[in-house]
Amino acid sequence: MKEVFMQLSWNGASSMKADLETDIEIARRVGYPLLEIWGAKLRHYLQGNSVLDLADRFRESGVKPLSINAVDKTTYSGKDFADGEKTLREFAFIAGEIGCETIVVVPGRRPPGVTDNEVKDETVAVLRAFGDIAATYGVKIAFEFLGFPGCSVRTLEKAWDIVAEVDRPDVGLVIDTFHFHVGGSQLGSLRRIDSSKLFILHVSDCEDRPAAQLQDAHRLLPGSGILQFKRIADELKATGYDRLASIELFRPEYWERDPFELAAAAKTATQKALGIPE
Repeated sequence: MKEVFMQLSWNGASSMKADLETDIEIARRVGYPLLEIWGAKLRHYLQGNSVLDLADRFRESGVKPLSINAVDKTTYSGKDFADGEKTLREFAFIAGEIGCETIVVVPGRRPPGVTDNEVKDETVAVLRAFGDIAATYGVKIAFEFLGFPGCSVRTLEKAWDIVAEVDRPDVGLVIDTFHFHVGGSQLGSLRRIDSSKLFILHVSDCEDRPAAQLQDAHRLLPGSGILQFKRIADELKATGYDRLASIELFRPEYWERDPFELAAAAKTATQKALGIPE
């Protein structure tokens, strides 16, 4: 069987105070073949540059854009649904032009009294509609569940049921190890998924706190906290997943560090935690 996680990606949320051009240079210099683009940085870059400029920048760097993060609150958005649809079209057009294969989308909050079946129906409908839009640009949709209380889809089990119901090759999953823990997903649920539908694995560790208290600021470098990375890697390897792992730290304390030093430390930590050969 192949080694698991053959490629590493840097995520722009890990170096939030750096701009997009710096993120590309971080990935190039530190040795990440892939980069997840943070949406706000993308918009800032395009205020003074064109989409073709960005395509050239990626081509010259040798770094491939993996995804654009993210279209937020895509379900239960009410009158704001049109804004999410507009953002998706914007990101999908750019993604198609620069050779970026995926747009990450996340669910909204769960309204009071809504049942699990209603959440599933709502989310399936939105993902199918978004899949239709993205497909016109040759782009895929990656659905990321969030473990925080109040989110409408908090666990891998429910997210997988939704993606399986959507049943499209261009709509898949993001699994974030932090949200996997926060929402109470079970390690055994990793074996339920079709590995071809796991588009992105976000990796970060977690402080030892009660799950209800956890926020993104409690993320840690892989191997520095309580998450069972070897078990996660073993379970995913059993499904045949061997594609990539993307480092999304999202910790404000880390944003104060030199981003190149942080990216190098994160790469080493992730390789060790997941058993990736250097």
